[in-house]
Amino acid sequence: MEGNGRSAIVTGAGRGIGRAIALALARQGNRVAVWDILGENAEAVQEEIENLGGEAIALRVDLTNCQEVGHAVGEVLGRFGAPDVLVNNAGWDRPMPFIETTEEFWDRVLAINLKSQIICTRAVLDPMVKQGYGKIVNIASDAGRVGSTGEAVYSAAKGGVIAFTKTLARELARHRINVNCVSPGPAETPLFEEEFAKGKPGLAEALKKAIPWGRLARPEDIARAVVFLASDEAEYITGQTLSVSGGLTMV
Repeated sequence: MEGNGRSAIVTGAGRGIGRAIALALARQGNRVAVWDILGENAEAVQEEIENLGGEAIALRVDLTNCQEVGHAVGEVLGRFGAPDVLVNNAGWDRPMPFIETTEEFWDRVLAINLKSQIICTRAVLDPMVKQGYGKIVNIASDAGRVGSTGEAVYSAAKGGVIAFTKTLARELARHRINVNCVSPGPAETPLFEEEFAKGKPGLAEALKKAIPWGRLARPEDIARAVVFLASDEAEYITGQTLSVSGGLTMV
């Protein structure tokens, strides 16, 4: 599954799952644009890729801002040419009962998890359509497939990502652009530690007991699925949602 010098954009690539995806794509020969709201994190991943012998560009991008995203796409076009791969990975949540949430919280969750994917996808489509090739992989969540207690708005956003993916797959197939979802379950990431496990020492162990595979996902588990869907080996796969959850959900 060699990238053959193709270019890839990975959002939220400064740490966690996004970092693992960026590194995995680079190892396959892709030139990688590392986008993150935290510029220092993006630069650190760029350095990691370059230390592997790969080529990367780090950009600080507010993915909820159309103007910033458009500028970042322009930077990628100037450096790498038309993007061949877009991985919409960036996401955020803080679990709490829906009744305790506010409109400000809803807006933040929807903007980061759903609107950003819409913005980034629209920003790359013109050059992808023009070249008649593209791979878009959206990171959803099994919360968007089966729901998740304490994550009502996040689940709604990720359910929206799945529906967005399927509709785009239908519209873009004639342009030979594949659009698929990877849907992780609970994973060992900084977000999990900061927003989910903090103050709940038994949460990770309880989840491990519920997961048939007996452990949380590692970022590399998600990255391998993304690399496959971003490759030409997945040419005839589009509009699909692949759960990478150790069997926690089977739908």
